[in-house]
Amino acid sequence: MAAFTEGTPCWVDVLLPDLEAGKRFYGELFGWTFDEDSGEAYGHYTNAYSDGKRVAGLAPKRDGRMPTVWGVYFATPDIEAATRTIREAGGQVIMNPTPVGTFGTMAQAVDPGGAVFGLWEAGEHTGFEKQGEPGSFCWTEVYTRDKDAVDAFYETIFGFQVRDLDDASIDFRVWSPAGTQPTDETAIGGRSVITDAFPAEMPAHFLTYFAVDDCDDTAALATRIGGRVTEPPFDTPYGRIAVIADNQGAVFAVLAEPRAA
Repeated sequence: MAAFTEGTPCWVDVLLPDLEAGKRFYGELFGWTFDEDSGEAYGHYTNAYSDGKRVAGLAPKRDGRMPTVWGVYFATPDIEAATRTIREAGGQVIMNPTPVGTFGTMAQAVDPGGAVFGLWEAGEHTGFEKQGEPGSFCWTEVYTRDKDAVDAFYETIFGFQVRDLDDASIDFRVWSPAGTQPTDETAIGGRSVITDAFPAEMPAHFLTYFAVDDCDDTAALATRIGGRVTEPPFDTPYGRIAVIADNQGAVFAVLAEPRAA
């Protein structure tokens, strides 16, 4: 498939204490299948597939102190230049550009508000082969307490075109890729704010969304197979959403788009 536009989410993966338990959970929840163990050289990383198309990655934690969390990667054609810009814009690079065999090169960074994200310069692994359809990634947003610094940061490093949602109940800014008009059709992610409604100990973070056919059914199934619904299904102008913690505590959201009348 064509290369992802710079700054576009191109991949997500989750770090788990028990890889096999994660495969059982997501296999039942989303119908995912998985490739063979990649072996010690690649940290036993496993690709997940929906309808035979690559949609996400699962990896066992190498260190128990690492968080159990979903992470998002943004596409870049020049990862060395991107990491330099991150530092210049007030972020931190916590993993320098690292080749992953012939698959591509990855790096990890922290924005000025403390949220962690990844960069991916594609090689043989170009990223999602399916997205925006049930069982695959459809959205990401960063939650922060320092919106001014974080807004300037992402708009600098990726050149995002932005718009603020006037009808939202919270302060929310939508991102579109550089060189596009910021519309619902071009939106690829956004920035939300951690308000007093959230626990005081909640850190800045990215939330990954997966598309589903039925939000309520998916939330109910997640509970039956060992997960936990942290935000029960609710309606938005963009669809019905629920936030779920998997059977090991990694948090993600599901979105069912409004059905046509």
